[in-house]
Amino acid sequence: MGGAFRKFLPLFDRVLVERLMAETVTKGGIMLPEKSQGKVLQATVVAVGPGSMNQKGEVQPMSVKVGEKVLLPEYGGTKVVLEDKDYFLFRDADILGKYVD
Repeated sequence: MGGAFRKFLPLFDRVLVERLMAETVTKGGIMLPEKSQGKVLQATVVAVGPGSMNQKGEVQPMSVKVGEKVLLPEYGGTKVVLEDKDYFLFRDADILGKYVD
């Protein structure tokens, strides 16, 4: 875990993710221009908040953990720049799913 994550902890049910890089070369070796690269919907979880409170005041556990690969919605999230890198904040409920080995 980098130094940026020790300084930034998401609150409540927020999840900080780093999007995976878009493919820049096809399997055939053709270089893709930026405009034709699809929006990457996969990301790696780099930090998670403690969870949200339910009506009884109990903390609801988060559904993802640091290091897991997740599927994001096409739109949404809040861009956060930490140490010159782009990250995105999503609510736990906005994450569509996670990849399992």
